[in-house]
Amino acid sequence: MKPFASRYLLLVAFSLLLGACQSTPPAATQATDGRAAAIAQLEQNLASSELATAEDQLATLQAQSPDDPTLVQYQRQLAEAYLQRSQIVLQKGDVNAAATALSRARALMPKAPALTGGVNNAIVNARKAELDKAEAALLAAEARPKAKVIDPAAESTTVALNLTDMSKLRHQLDAIAFDVVNYDCAVVIQAPRTQDYPWLATLLTKRVKKLDSGFELKLHKQIVRHVPAQVVLSPRKP
Repeated sequence: MKPFASRYLLLVAFSLLLGACQSTPPAATQATDGRAAAIAQLEQNLASSELATAEDQLATLQAQSPDDPTLVQYQRQLAEAYLQRSQIVLQKGDVNAAATALSRARALMPKAPALTGGVNNAIVNARKAELDKAEAALLAAEARPKAKVIDPAAESTTVALNLTDMSKLRHQLDAIAFDVVNYDCAVVIQAPRTQDYPWLATLLTKRVKKLDSGFELKLHKQIVRHVPAQVVLSPRKP
């Protein structure tokens, strides 16, 4: 009887030990599973171009295993992804975003400057082109004569016309024509009566053609009953 009881107790103990082993993996197994999940998540973020998140994940893995050579390939993939992003946004004209992405690629590939050299030169040239364009616009603005009735920085300027005094109206139209030609303004003549538009348009057109016979006047009509006669001038942005 005693041998049977002893064997029974040994069987129960073995079963409990086996159950404990099955329900609680060793710490090494847990660490391996966690690392595999982290790498899988890193690969997913690289594939979906979540580069900032992937960079944080890579930094965490490298801190945990600084001598792991397998992480080098992910660092290179991330650098190449940043480099590709830099090229794409540069083609779209976003020089600042391109420079930011390039700086991340350089930080990840400090020993391979040749890989980033082409994009860097493109960014330098793009910045130079931006500066040249801004300088040309500034010089063009400075070369323009001072506006007489409009605010060149505004989207549009509205000028009320004095229809009761022909002398003042002529002076107004002279000044308006001057700004139309020099700031390439689109013109909307707003008048309370349909019959007011033709002669106002004729007076303005004659003055514009006198200043520049080849100027293409962009003239539009609006009949607005509740407002006095006025013109809306919209300068073309440089």
